[in-house]
Amino acid sequence: MLTIKMAFRNLFRHKRRTILTASSMIVGFLLGSFFIGWADGTYNYIIDTFTRNRLGHIQIHKKGYLDKPSLYKTIDELGNIKSLIEKRKKIESWTPRVFSAGLVSVAEESAGAQIIGVHPQKEKKSTNFDQKVINGDYFSPQPSQEALLGKGLAELLGAQVGEDIIIVSQAADGSIANDRYTIKGLLDMGNEAANRSSFYLHIQDAQELLVLDQKVHEIAIVLKSLHDVKSMTQTLQKEIQNPQISVEPWQEFAQTFYMAMKADKQGMWISLIVVILVVAIGVLNTVLMSVLERRREYGVLKALGTKPAQVFRLVLTEVILMSLICIVIGAGLGFGVNSYFAEQGISLGQPLTWGGMEIEVMKGEINLRSFVIPALTILLTAAVVSTFPALHAARTEPARTMRMF
Repeated sequence: MLTIKMAFRNLFRHKRRTILTASSMIVGFLLGSFFIGWADGTYNYIIDTFTRNRLGHIQIHKKGYLDKPSLYKTIDELGNIKSLIEKRKKIESWTPRVFSAGLVSVAEESAGAQIIGVHPQKEKKSTNFDQKVINGDYFSPQPSQEALLGKGLAELLGAQVGEDIIIVSQAADGSIANDRYTIKGLLDMGNEAANRSSFYLHIQDAQELLVLDQKVHEIAIVLKSLHDVKSMTQTLQKEIQNPQISVEPWQEFAQTFYMAMKADKQGMWISLIVVILVVAIGVLNTVLMSVLERRREYGVLKALGTKPAQVFRLVLTEVILMSLICIVIGAGLGFGVNSYFAEQGISLGQPLTWGGMEIEVMKGEINLRSFVIPALTILLTAAVVSTFPALHAARTEPARTMRMF
């Protein structure tokens, strides 16, 4: 207790030196908190926007479908899974999909295409699919022999909205699947390959074409919060209780995107290390200068019988107390800064188009680790770098030191 009282007294006795050291700690905490909050917020915003716009947060398939897609690997118990999904409050929306491939033709032009059957209302709610229509109109609510084409595929075929298009494929019963549809609209998927191959049908039209009855290949799920993906994936997998059905989070079915985000996020840690080094150097410099300036004081303490270990603890306690005070102040400032950028964000001026989505504002977020990591960093850094000055003070020779002043 006496050591703590002396440490407090020493901190407030040398106000200018204390303010100088504390400033470097507070700025370091603030920068660290901002970097982590900004990085997490930005990445989570991009991930959430990307998954919501295209894939969903969670997908359900027949086991092995992602590794080797097949027309015959279907989900046969859609009704049971639907009831499990709809009772979960953390799930915002879901949509079923059907996939196949075929040859499409308009007049004398033909091209290969990916057939994708979607539920118009559910897909609209889950991925804002209707917003991808750049020419023509969206699907009618009921199946009406309508098709939506990627703009690249339409260019290959020389197709226009309102024209008929013929599709030839293979049905699940082994027969030749073929039918005629009316081009209702053209799509911009934000991806050149998808634009050249996408051929969308109402899911009931696709099921009828491919003789799939009520079966689907994929169920895409969108959650209210990206942070619930892991727990909800485990919950659904446990409740479905079917080893032939797999439930995958977005990290599994969008591995390329996930690895790109993971690699890019490492840059944030490099920035944080730089901040730590700056704070460490600043603390070491000011604490060492403080020890050198107070050599006579330490000499007097030693002459009065103070043990070297007590002097060591005194210096270390001063720095740790200062660190704790700075952490409290930095947390308050960090909360204010992160709250502002989480709410307002930073406008990019010109929208950034990436992966089929437009990003106009980058926002940070407030999370626990944006305060815990800087706090531990400041505390541990201060404790480590103050060890050398504390040892120097503990080794002060009373007689020699007092003769120097």
